[in-house]
Amino acid sequence: MTIKPLADRVLVRVELAEKKTAGGIFIPDTAQEKTQTGIVVSIGDDDDIKVSPNDKVMFNKYAGSPVKIDSVEHLILEFKDIIAIIS
Repeated sequence: MTIKPLADRVLVRVELAEKKTAGGIFIPDTAQEKTQTGIVVSIGDDDDIKVSPNDKVMFNKYAGSPVKIDSVEHLILEFKDIIAIIS
């Protein structure tokens, strides 16, 4: 399945956070960081979007609309919900 976001939307493949520390302690979702990271898969056609496919980005934990593509978690975010590009 192929999804092409419209306007200022960005399709991001979510990178799941580690749920266990190096020492073996499990971290509940409520105690994890409020930001998440992901890889940009596709972008809309708005000229103001400043990310491109394959960029690693940081975004707020509760931003976007979840979408499952071929059993992989993705989010459709508005560009304004992206906090930073990670290099």
